[in-house]
Amino acid sequence: MGKVLAVTNQKGGVGKTTTCVNLAASLGLLGRKVLLIDLDPQGNATTGSGVNKGKLAHTVCDWLIDAVPLDRVLVHTDTYDLLPANSDVTAAEVALLGEEGAEQRLRTVLAGARGSFDYVLIDCPPTLNMLTINALVAADAVLIPVQCEFYALEGLTGLLETIEGVRTRANPGLYIEGLLRTMYDPRTGLTRDVSRQLIAHFGARVYRTVIPRNVRLAEAPSHGLPIACYDRASRGSAAYEALAVEVIRHSETERV
Repeated sequence: MGKVLAVTNQKGGVGKTTTCVNLAASLGLLGRKVLLIDLDPQGNATTGSGVNKGKLAHTVCDWLIDAVPLDRVLVHTDTYDLLPANSDVTAAEVALLGEEGAEQRLRTVLAGARGSFDYVLIDCPPTLNMLTINALVAADAVLIPVQCEFYALEGLTGLLETIEGVRTRANPGLYIEGLLRTMYDPRTGLTRDVSRQLIAHFGARVYRTVIPRNVRLAEAPSHGLPIACYDRASRGSAAYEALAVEVIRHSETERV
């Protein structure tokens, strides 16, 4: 049974989609079978995977709402499988709002597919909406990218309250897989201070791996490639490979 990770932070610009695409690719290169679900109507994970979101025959919306079979929606990349998204996914949220038990839809449709994958990563919208709630209800755990800046901890408060609410009402097994420090620049005092605060508050739940500010990592999405395929020798690629190893190690520890 594949492990389902919701990658989310209600604060935008923290490297959420970058983490989804590059963690998916790194896990794939380490021999794991990975499904990346793009639940963000912006479709950035789709574009970053080299898929033209304007020319999709089907999107994740068709699978989620209209029961189009998974294999008709999946897009295969060199390292992972993708359920793509574009602005049509906004219609999925509208459709879900009118349904009883709407927060359970993703968990229900994913149940028959997750056994085919080692990992399912869900790129959530940067807002608390019905799609994000669906991701949290469907997930085993939450991976939270956090940029080491002044408002980092303040922005986490609302997300942690949301996770606790979902755990209480709909998904009691949900837990925080880890907090990932992104756009990390150890030369700045602010980065070091925020990093220390995160470790003080969350302890071992903060990944040892940090994702550095890296030009090659920033360039990769414009080429429609994960960093491991764009420049595997870069610091960004090395960091996401190290994160993949941590994620795998966590999973193996859970099974013991």
